[in-house]
Amino acid sequence: MVTATYPCFVTIMQGLIYHPNFARTDLSRIKLMNSNFAVQPPEVAASIMQAMPQALQVGSFGMTETAGTVCTGSPDEAQSLRITRLGKPLPGLEVRIVAQESGLEVAAGEHGEVLVRGYSLLEGYHKDPEKTAQAIDRDGWFHTGDIGSLDEHGTIMFHGRYKDMLKVGGENVAAAEIEALLGRHPAVKLAQVVGIPDAKYAEVPAAFVELKPGSSVSEAELMTFCKSEVAAFKVPRVVRFVEEWPMSSSKIQKFRLRQTLVAELGLA
Repeated sequence: MVTATYPCFVTIMQGLIYHPNFARTDLSRIKLMNSNFAVQPPEVAASIMQAMPQALQVGSFGMTETAGTVCTGSPDEAQSLRITRLGKPLPGLEVRIVAQESGLEVAAGEHGEVLVRGYSLLEGYHKDPEKTAQAIDRDGWFHTGDIGSLDEHGTIMFHGRYKDMLKVGGENVAAAEIEALLGRHPAVKLAQVVGIPDAKYAEVPAAFVELKPGSSVSEAELMTFCKSEVAAFKVPRVVRFVEEWPMSSSKIQKFRLRQTLVAELGLA
């Protein structure tokens, strides 16, 4: 009998709550769920918690290079932490948040690059010593390329990838910020943002949006929605609606979204 689940990725979580059998499925046997509510669209958390109020919900942070989980929530944490953060490092693993430029640790709450060290770390990338040397420093810290923060409790939060940072006319723009904003629109199921070339600003945001079943909204309406919340340079210049995402085993392949749009617009 299954009592613990580890869906965690947004595409899997949304696949659950939008499945036609979800509302009538008995989920009372689930006692523990790695749900990652801190990085899920709001309706995911609401639907899951309503469907299984008996389950302990936790978040986690990890990657393939660390053999999976680095940080995770625990039963002794308050629910407010378990559903808004991604937990603390597992025993035997260390995590630091550093300024990418200086390599110095940042204060609690400040954003920086996540560094990981410990027993589960990869020894190196297969037949790629140059990439290995770039990723693992002389003190054994793995530079993840993830943007994160640690709070005063030592719990981690993920804020995106440095490679997903856009440079719009010299201004740094986090794709994750725009994705979260679009995700608050009542018609939007999931949004992904990429950077596309621009003659004036070098790079501008473009959004791909999957709508909730039965919902509709126009490209102009989504742009207006964004303009009411963020500075103009963060507003997507292009919105494309999708029904299926290009996927790896569990994640959306943003590079394929960008390639498709760049080719469509003749921006190569």
